[in-house]
Amino acid sequence: MYRGTILPLKASGHTYGEEIDTQPVSWKNLEVRLDEAVMDENGVMRTLSTEQDLTRLGIHIGDFIAVDPSTEISPNGFINSRHLDDKAGVATILAAAKATLEMGTPLPVDCHLLFTISEEVGSGASAILHGDVAEMVTIDNGTPAPFQASSEFGATIAMADSAGPFDYHLVRRLIALCVEHDIPFQRDIFCDYRSDSASAVEAGNDIRTALLTFGVDSSHGYERTHLSGLEAIAELLAWYMLNEPVFWRDRNKLGSDNDFPTQPIEETAFPPADEETGKPSI
Repeated sequence: MYRGTILPLKASGHTYGEEIDTQPVSWKNLEVRLDEAVMDENGVMRTLSTEQDLTRLGIHIGDFIAVDPSTEISPNGFINSRHLDDKAGVATILAAAKATLEMGTPLPVDCHLLFTISEEVGSGASAILHGDVAEMVTIDNGTPAPFQASSEFGATIAMADSAGPFDYHLVRRLIALCVEHDIPFQRDIFCDYRSDSASAVEAGNDIRTALLTFGVDSSHGYERTHLSGLEAIAELLAWYMLNEPVFWRDRNKLGSDNDFPTQPIEETAFPPADEETGKPSI
């Protein structure tokens, strides 16, 4: 393993002057400066400069470059790091699971924790779900921006992403849990973003899907989030796991027309569903 620094091709103002401000911002304009040296034919130490220098070190096309996350947690709760998406999401899931186990209350249905490593390339949760899974709540990063409603504080509940809207009933169950337990939250829509939920549905899984996000500024650069947002997600997940499924009818492969779910009158409150009919008790 070798250490180095990712830099633009022109990184020194003393050398390039104003060119450092006018050079293109693109992947083609980056280089990795390795902290290694080689000996030339005259026995003089020099920095790496040729493809042959890299080969001598055992570095080849296709080798991985890993970025040191250098996580910093400020006293005021801000977290600066690389790879918060999805390290922070994993932390919220594990925290929620730990809390429910320590509480000792039996869960109404089985709950499976699923961690994917290929969401960014589109496959994600497309092939590893059990056939009896009825609901899937995905955890991912939200993107605070002037044209977005996401925030680094509180939970952000996604109403839709680039693959389309999430399940009406499951989303409003999560909203109702936030209202009931005073969990700060906001809604958002991500037009240029897709999650594991899309991969699961496109693979043919017949499940209700929802997406919870924690605000991550500057994804996927040197990212920032806040502890309060992660705590809100973890608390919401814990309450979700302790609640019954949105509709008990979902345990059946097929349901009748008589027990087809209807939209609730009130969005801010979601009464428990009748165990036999699957309809909300209004």
